[in-house]
Amino acid sequence: MEKQGKMALEHWVNQVTDKFIRNTIINDEFMEFMKENTLPYQSLMAYYRCAIMEIETKFKVLNEQFSLQYDRNPIETIKTRLKSQEGIMKKLKKKNLPLTVESIEENIRDVAGVRVVCSFPEDIYLLADCLLEQDDILLIQKKDYIQNPKESGYRSLHLIVEVPIFLQNEKRPMKVEIQLRTIAMDFWASLEHKLRYKKNIKPEEAVRLAEELEKCARISAQLDYKMQEIRNRIQKEEQDS
Repeated sequence: MEKQGKMALEHWVNQVTDKFIRNTIINDEFMEFMKENTLPYQSLMAYYRCAIMEIETKFKVLNEQFSLQYDRNPIETIKTRLKSQEGIMKKLKKKNLPLTVESIEENIRDVAGVRVVCSFPEDIYLLADCLLEQDDILLIQKKDYIQNPKESGYRSLHLIVEVPIFLQNEKRPMKVEIQLRTIAMDFWASLEHKLRYKKNIKPEEAVRLAEELEKCARISAQLDYKMQEIRNRIQKEEQDS
């Protein structure tokens, strides 16, 4: 037992050390990059923040319109994020791409992120269709993990879109990743993300946990559609009365 405990401790120390070395290398490279590219990088991040505001505003307007027209709000919450410096560096390294401002803009599509959490699955597709019908939105990529869930059980509708931002002397197209989920999908994904990065779990237990999480995802999906069915029945009763 003492030997196993020592081996487990050594394994943990090695993991922490490897992570520290990787992060140190990434941080050193990024610091070198920022010495020469501070203003261009900060400008690019500002453009992405503007693009996020454009997309967020479009969804808020749609939510307000549905509230007036149908007396319901399809959007529960809107969350936004700008990819971290470390996240950008890791993605460039993973794809073996150069660390330049141009490379970031051309090759990383999820620097700007908007997550829209909806009440029901129908609302996801309704909002996505309404957004994509707007003449200043260009669809770059669509991945439907609701109709085709990931092996883990992850469900969400992913869109990469291009939206123009209007600067002082130019109109500039910027890419934004949009994730549309129900409350249940977002709850599951948040917990799964936290559990996935737990350390020192035995391989056989990790397999069992993955199976349990996938089962939870299926139960969550069933709940989504059952609640949607109830909502539709209530609406029908109101219309018929």
